Parts: sequence; structure tokens; C-alpha cells
Amino acid sequence: MGETDPHGQGGTGKVVSIASGGDAPIFAPEPAERGGLPMAAWGVAAAIVALAVGALVYAGRKPPVAAPSTLQPADAYAASLPLSQLAMSESTSLSGGKLTYLDGHVVNAGGRTVSAVTVQVVFQNDEQLAPRIETLPLTLIRMKDPYIDTEPVSADPIKPGEDREFRLTFETVPDNWNTQMPEVRLIHTDLR
Repeated sequence: MGETDPHGQGGTGKVVSIASGGDAPIFAPEPAERGGLPMAAWGVAAAIVALAVGALVYAGRKPPVAAPSTLQPADAYAASLPLSQLAMSESTSLSGGKLTYLDGHVVNAGGRTVSAVTVQVVFQNDEQLAPRIETLPLTLIRMKDPYIDTEPVSADPIKPGEDREFRLTFETVPDNWNTQMPEVRLIHTDLR
């Protein structure tokens, strides 16, 4: 017998007669053709992808960084950057929040230009609790009128012998702060 499409839908199938007394045709689909990649090839591809992802994760790992709330040792160049004339002040922001400022002077008494400074400010308390430690970049006062505007040290590096004004801004200070002048530690400098 030849191939026919019993449903008239263009599919392939064979009409098969049953030899045991019936002439009723039965539609029997042809077995599906096997194609595509063998399972071993899929396993090798999966292993390659897993190795690539693992290599990217490993390459992207950074060494652990000390938590910003952990007191860090002073930078080696810190002795060449004495801080003076420290003063605290407060203001109310436009949104109604309170801002606290620590202003002062920094002198570059060393022989290299300073292009960035990171400081830690230690707010002590009288409750025998651990102090709150804030880690932030030192910002220089760019102008004072009509308002105080600051910029990062990298915008105008501090050359040897220069005396510059700075401002540190805090959106919050600890409730249990003893209101004494906090300790300011220079923990990192970028030098040229």
C-alpha cells in the first residue's frame, strides 16, 4: 500500500491494514527521527559553562575590607597632615533634618601632593559603650559665600606647604555622644 494522509493535513503516516479479517485502516505514526547533540556533548558544554562561571566568580573576589566602623591605624603620611582649629556646628536641612558639621584646617607639611584623604571620626560616649566610628572622605571648603560649598580633595589637591579649610558633614550623630570634640584620624591618603 502507498502512503496516504488519512486526515488530509499533510502529515506523514502509513495506512496499515489489519490482516485478521478487517479492512479498517489504522493510522500508525512513524517513529520520530533522532537528531540533535548526544548527551555527552551536552555534559561537556555544561562543564565548560560551570568552569567559566567559577573562574569569573573567583576573579571577581576582592580581599576582605575592614568594616568602616572598625578603628583603623593612621596612614603613614598622616603626621605630615596636622589638623587644627576644629569646630563643630549644626544646621537644619531643607527637608527638616539636622546636619552636624566638623570644620577645621589641614596643612600639608610633607613633601608630596595629597589628592585624597579618608578620615575616621570617633564619637565617644559616657556610657562605657563602644564609640561610634564614621569613615568618610575629607572634603575641602571651596567657597563660603553665599553658602559653604565643598569639593573632594581630588578636585584641588593639597600641595606641599598649603593650609586648607575642610568640612566633614554628618547626617546623624549618636544619641549617646558625649558632645566632646570627636577624635579625627587620617587613615588613608593618595599621594603624588
